[in-house]
Amino acid sequence: CSPNNPTGATATKEQLKKLVDFANENGCIVIYDAAYFAFIRDKNLPKTIYEIPGAKTCAIEVNSFSKPAGFTGVRLGWSVVPNELKFEDGSSVNRDWNRVMTTLFNGASNIAQAGGLAALDEQGLKDMTAQVDYYLENGHLIKNVLEGENFKSAGVVAYFTGNGPYVWAKFPGKASWDIFDKILDECHVVTTPGSGFGPAGESFIRFSSFGHRADIEEACKRLSLLKL
Repeated sequence: CSPNNPTGATATKEQLKKLVDFANENGCIVIYDAAYFAFIRDKNLPKTIYEIPGAKTCAIEVNSFSKPAGFTGVRLGWSVVPNELKFEDGSSVNRDWNRVMTTLFNGASNIAQAGGLAALDEQGLKDMTAQVDYYLENGHLIKNVLEGENFKSAGVVAYFTGNGPYVWAKFPGKASWDIFDKILDECHVVTTPGSGFGPAGESFIRFSSFGHRADIEEACKRLSLLKL
């Protein structure tokens, strides 16, 4: 998943090249989740794994309108399965993928498809870019408040890459759920405990930039008064 949820980290071309080379050498298929690709603003970072030579023989890329166009409830996405991708016996992964999809899934609704087409026309692309920029600005606001003196004195470190919608913050020596409860009880702000993403997320909290600016500003105001 790149950009990553929950950390916001984005794989570099060099990192993906190592992954692609390993997959090709060992007969692996990479399922690459690029749902947050629209948030990437660093031109040196790949928006798709197919920017990497050799990816078409080892990778399937899945994507969605959920993040750039707010289709989370509408449910419309796509998969890219290159014709060059083969199973060990030489048979087509694309053909097998299509068979499974058409057997198990009846397809997206006409309404969802019409929305997807609108999102891809000239105005739709402008609107999606503007919306993503708006969320990235929200992320900067959250990161700034987490770099305030009350957080800094407690050793809190906030990670925000500017290429994803999340701020990933470490609260040293604290349990994720304890910090979640404290922020909820004292600030009435809802976050996501990092431990919910696995053991490595313990002591982290995920802050989301998805929301109206006024709500983000109010949340930041409340967070700035948190005593740690």
